[in-house]
Amino acid sequence: MLDPNQLRKDLPSVTQALAVRGIDFDVERFNQLEARRKSVQVETEALQARRNAISRLIGQLKSKGEDASEEMAESQQIPARLKELEQDLAAVQGELNDWLMTIPNLPHDSVPTGKDENDNVEQRRWLPPGMATDERGLPQPLAFSPRDHVAVGEPLGLDFETARKLAGARFMMLRGSLARLHRALTQFMLDLQTGEHGYTECYTPYIVNSATLFGTGQLPKFKDDMFWVTKGGEGSMPDEDQDSADDLYLISTSEITLAGSVRDTIVPLQDLPLRLTAHTPCFRSEAGSGGKDVRGMIRQHQFDKVEMVQVVHPDNSYQALEEMTGHAETVLQRLGLPYRVILLCGGDMGFGAAKTYDIEVWLPAQDTWREISSVSNCEAFQARRMQARYRPEKGKPEYLHTLNGSGLAVGRTLVAVLENYQQEDGSVVIPEVLRPYMGGAEAIRP
Repeated sequence: MLDPNQLRKDLPSVTQALAVRGIDFDVERFNQLEARRKSVQVETEALQARRNAISRLIGQLKSKGEDASEEMAESQQIPARLKELEQDLAAVQGELNDWLMTIPNLPHDSVPTGKDENDNVEQRRWLPPGMATDERGLPQPLAFSPRDHVAVGEPLGLDFETARKLAGARFMMLRGSLARLHRALTQFMLDLQTGEHGYTECYTPYIVNSATLFGTGQLPKFKDDMFWVTKGGEGSMPDEDQDSADDLYLISTSEITLAGSVRDTIVPLQDLPLRLTAHTPCFRSEAGSGGKDVRGMIRQHQFDKVEMVQVVHPDNSYQALEEMTGHAETVLQRLGLPYRVILLCGGDMGFGAAKTYDIEVWLPAQDTWREISSVSNCEAFQARRMQARYRPEKGKPEYLHTLNGSGLAVGRTLVAVLENYQQEDGSVVIPEVLRPYMGGAEAIRP
């Protein structure tokens, strides 16, 4: 959530920053709410001062033996009016907070202005040693006509038909060596992040309450993107206009649980930074995706991801952003997969992000780059919503900064391995780093 004090102190800079994201902040509405808040506070302070003055006056009159009935009558009316003002102030602040819950984070100064992915800025590329490029500067095409991951994967155990029978569209089932390769990727990613990058592995709930989702920013804006879990009934969903404390949701990423673990917490300064990682399934309704990426594993209702979260001192969050991006890149480098790093423009960033790098892997069958990781610094945006703070050496508790990133999306990594390591005979070479997890096998074959 945006800082209300920043809005009050420097509204022009906030509106200018939101314009980088393509957001036209309603200044008139904010000023009206502020005028109401100030009016209530001014009257409240005046009444409190009058109450104190009357109390002193009553004492003086009584000490002199004089009549204080008029003053006492006035003093008896003040508490009721103060109660009304307290309710009015709560209503104004509630309306402001509810509105600010729907406003995205302010972009960092280094974020380029832009509307969509066409305005993102490439930062760098990485190709495996010895890999040539074509005349466009893209990875050299395979020596044969590449097949997409569906054509490669189905003879190896990729099964959409059974998944469709079991659950419907946008689900998959894996069998045999392909299922083991999927598991190998997961174990490799976790071992790398915990063993070399200092993350603590966590096992988290797959179902969370609405308070957790409000804290990390999925609610209220992205309610339709979530799968809702109901207790009892005929499979109905929670009321669209309400959010009960009892509403439960399947997680769309373990960022929700990892970052949410510090909700309503004051973290000791000496415990920072917190580096957390988890492997979980992720569930997304893909509302609004329409016919995009219908074929294959790119856009599924259920997929696995190894997530990285850091909770850090505000002074260190941009250093942590570069570090985390490097942690995701290392996964791809060890797997020998070509990729590039993209700095997202304001209009293409996620709701809670102040700055985001996307990592895109090369898919030869599509002859293009596809997102495989997104690493974001949310600054204090989530922490303010979650009341997640740290205690400095002196002074009051202050808000933490939170960062999150994929390290990596397992299904999309499997897609990249299938397409980049496919052989003309239909087999797929197993990247060397995964072979210990595959019993030493060098390839999987139909």
